[in-house]
Amino acid sequence: MAHKVFIDGAAGTTGLEIAERLQGRSEFTLIALDDTRRKDTGARREALNEADIAILCLPDDAAREAVALIDPAGGTRVIDASSAHRTMGGWCYGFPELVGQDRVAEARRISNPGCYPTGFLALVAPLVRAGLLPADWPYTVNAVSGYSGGGKALIERFETEGAPAFRAYGYDLAHKHLPEMKAHAGLDHDVIFAPAVASAYRGMVVEVPLHLGAMQGDPTADALRDALREFYQGSAVVSVADGGAVGELTLEPNAAPSDAMELYVFGNAGGWHARLVARLDNLGKGASGAAVQSLNLLCGLPEIAGLRLPSA
Repeated sequence: MAHKVFIDGAAGTTGLEIAERLQGRSEFTLIALDDTRRKDTGARREALNEADIAILCLPDDAAREAVALIDPAGGTRVIDASSAHRTMGGWCYGFPELVGQDRVAEARRISNPGCYPTGFLALVAPLVRAGLLPADWPYTVNAVSGYSGGGKALIERFETEGAPAFRAYGYDLAHKHLPEMKAHAGLDHDVIFAPAVASAYRGMVVEVPLHLGAMQGDPTADALRDALREFYQGSAVVSVADGGAVGELTLEPNAAPSDAMELYVFGNAGGWHARLVARLDNLGKGASGAAVQSLNLLCGLPEIAGLRLPSA
């Protein structure tokens, strides 16, 4: 029997991309509301409680409202793509590579990771767990994303005449991703997060610069790379590049959708400095692809079914 899925917020960028990944898959039946009913509370309540899995592609407050509309005694399981529940007790963090596939598969409430935290956590969390990087280090994150992650208003701004080529923001040092990055990496301090948007529709580069020579234990770039490669061994989604020289990493204006993530560790000749880098699609592993990955696990299906991967 097909699993009934309701995407609340299906008209948004994330919802549309989730629906595209589910198109033609006989394992799922999508519950849809037409334009006249998709903002009607009664219709949404009915759809949310009819679904086996509800995927919330909503602003934070609307996501909390949607969860409140679900009968807790019912059978609906939830994947929330907002940031409303990412550090809340009782919710499983939807990053199977970090928390374990079994935990995601057994969860009733899953919070989809943020796009920037996905890159940061993929790099740092395994290395902190392994004791190769200190939990009390003052980490910095420099990142640039395609403009699609900013929603309809930012998409319109970048696609109109006179659009900016680059937009840096987060100068209040209070970005909503900070608690998520700290909590799920097991850090003692908030990171300093420097996000930006470039004039590419999709894609993301997340970088964590490290002064290895100032850390106890004398970690090396090679050791960090080897540990990441071991951690993600066998993953069809996350890959770790070898230590060869890379001249540049780019975001292409018309890049194809991808649900993969590439990790890099660059080190200088003296071994004092390293740059940890993640490259991913902010709409793929950073949003819709991650939600579909968790959906597959919830339904007992192959984890990468329907994902857009190089080898899939």
